[in-house]
Amino acid sequence: MIKKILKVTGLVLGVLVVIIAGYYTKAHISTNQRMHKRYAVTPQILPILNDSAVLARGEHLTRIKSCNGCHGKDMGGKVFVDDPALGLLIAPNLTKGKGGRPADYNAEDWSLALRHGLRRDRTPLLFMPSHEFTLMSEEDMTAIISYCANLQPIDREFPKTNIGPLARVLADLDKLPLLPAEMIDHDRKMVKEVKAEISAEYGKYLSTSCTGCHRENLKGGDPVAPGYPEVADISGSGHPGQWTDEQFIQTLRTGVTPEGKTLNPEEMPWTMTKEFSDVELKALHLYLKSI
Repeated sequence: MIKKILKVTGLVLGVLVVIIAGYYTKAHISTNQRMHKRYAVTPQILPILNDSAVLARGEHLTRIKSCNGCHGKDMGGKVFVDDPALGLLIAPNLTKGKGGRPADYNAEDWSLALRHGLRRDRTPLLFMPSHEFTLMSEEDMTAIISYCANLQPIDREFPKTNIGPLARVLADLDKLPLLPAEMIDHDRKMVKEVKAEISAEYGKYLSTSCTGCHRENLKGGDPVAPGYPEVADISGSGHPGQWTDEQFIQTLRTGVTPEGKTLNPEEMPWTMTKEFSDVELKALHLYLKSI
């Protein structure tokens, strides 16, 4: 009897191993094909300016978009994931120092990366949140491109990004935004500008930085990754809808809610949102309360 049980158990385990191996092979092939796809995109090329006000605006945008959260405070790149299951994920050096952008990296290349999530060879960048940047106005996109193109050179080299087995499986299941280029309307035209004022329209424009975690409707839902908590509802039906502007600003600048909860910056990036101006935070709060 015991031999029979062991035999059946062995057969079941063997079948499971074959199924898992077969699925992973499928996921590996699928993600490889997606990672090497070439997109027929002709980007709208914006000028690279040296105006001090434009560069200051670009620097502000890199802070509220948390570019330095991934690419490092000096934008010289960093390792942001080193895990056997997820892989070795590198946020590259964005400067023109050793290990960074090539000397001929130009306005077209910046537009491809920021607006379309693509390299200059038109293959997709990995994990670059271009699906959020693509919604920026021409004015703001020009500012951020100009700032990045004028960064002081930093010499910093990294090994190549290596996608781990869990990341491939999650990407195949559409549970991980491995290739944001797939989420972009590459024919969409940019608006010229969005007026920076305390309005729901401007708040909606700013909220694109929130949708990656809190979903399109900003009502939260399932965890963004295994091991993370449920994503909070930040719309009018969630806690922020009951807060005053002062409480909202205090929360997004200190990481402590009016209810006394301390927010983990790894889960809710208040170290990024603290860089928003009062006008930006009030506009964002106005929009969140309206939906």
